Amino acid sequence: MNPGIYQALYIISAASFILALKWMSAPATSRRAVISGEIGMLLAIVATLLRQEVISYEWIAAGLIVGSAIGVPLAMLMPMTHVPQRTAISQACGALASALIGTAEYFRQLPHGFTMGALVLETLLGFLTFTASLMAFGKLQELLPSRPITFRGQNFFNLGILVIAVALGGSLVFHPENTIIFSIFVLLALVFGVLMIIPIGGADMPTVIALLNSYAGLSACAMGFALDNKLLIIAGALDGSSGLILSIIMCRAMNRSFTNVLFGGFGQLQAAVAGQEAKPVRSASPDEAAAILGDARSVVIIPGYGMAVAQAQHKIRELHDILIKRGVDVKFAIHPVAGRMPGHMNVLLAEADVPYDKLIEMEDINGEMAMTDVALVVGANDIVNPAALNDPTSPIAGMPILDAYKSRTIMVIKRGMSPGFAGIDNELYYMDKTLMLFGDAKSFVAGIVKELSSNH
Repeated sequence: MNPGIYQALYIISAASFILALKWMSAPATSRRAVISGEIGMLLAIVATLLRQEVISYEWIAAGLIVGSAIGVPLAMLMPMTHVPQRTAISQACGALASALIGTAEYFRQLPHGFTMGALVLETLLGFLTFTASLMAFGKLQELLPSRPITFRGQNFFNLGILVIAVALGGSLVFHPENTIIFSIFVLLALVFGVLMIIPIGGADMPTVIALLNSYAGLSACAMGFALDNKLLIIAGALDGSSGLILSIIMCRAMNRSFTNVLFGGFGQLQAAVAGQEAKPVRSASPDEAAAILGDARSVVIIPGYGMAVAQAQHKIRELHDILIKRGVDVKFAIHPVAGRMPGHMNVLLAEADVPYDKLIEMEDINGEMAMTDVALVVGANDIVNPAALNDPTSPIAGMPILDAYKSRTIMVIKRGMSPGFAGIDNELYYMDKTLMLFGDAKSFVAGIVKELSSNH
């Protein structure tokens, strides 16, 4: 077949990926971005199959069937609350595929020089991302403890494992025929992936997901160099750089050092609320909350992971609609790390058809909080905790928060007084102007909506 045909398809595919990233930057073009990315991937697969390098189309068909049988139900049946877990599994599968291709190429041709260096980088990043993503999935799914698992000298031990793996990989560039060294190198990469994640607490999983996405992309990019496939180089570089940029943004949003993220020295937060003296709080019923919201002129709704767990986004949309009809100015305040992955709250609220222009980012909404009549916190915790500003000894000290505490009245929907991911008490709950609305978020908001509807 004429090489110009599949090369042209590769170019169109690469352009589709670039446009997909560009269009993802705005809600109005996000659907177009998804379609563009899907078209780009389809063209990439077709172009690859048109090349004269496919040994067995039977295995290709089998892989397509098995992958579709797993992927379609995974996408259709996965609840929105588990999107972070699905992302972690997807990254694990992608990274494993890249690492296995690198392993196969190593045993197939035992390359030297630059190609071997690319294979070393590909397999190192691929295998460590595979096990790291599985560990992240386990923590998010609570199959593993979400608290940090640490031991003395952990960072030095982890760094030692990585240094040895890199040294063995370097030796393989000059002596690729030593398959025993390659096997040890692979084992160390797998072990390092596990050790990199276990000291990280659940509060920092959004940053971990973004970082692992970057690693998976860089592994694919290295695979492109090893296979001399320009499309893989472009796609991997796009994935790796976008994940890296996102992880830096997330670090800033959580007041974390990016160097600490790289070395697994972050997320070691303290669960320190047990045994503390109980403090008095004020609570309210759905009808009392409805009366306050109905009399307000401005309301800012602050969603958190509790809203996702309760699947309350549709009831929140109903509350938004009825308040708008009563002439109340309603906005949504979105913290960069609300939920368990970047953009989690945006996706949930968009699913419920909340107008996207009502979703206001933290930097833009904080200036309005002091003039807001009611801040309604739905299942959020650490992202509204004033301890980040007031207590320099707090594990979240310095983390930017939504200034809900400045509002004239604060209402917090929460099942109980349990702490958030950071494992610390929330000063917001004990303020004189705070009302705790205890109960399931979906049911409680439904009660508020019912009361407002009957009094309209």
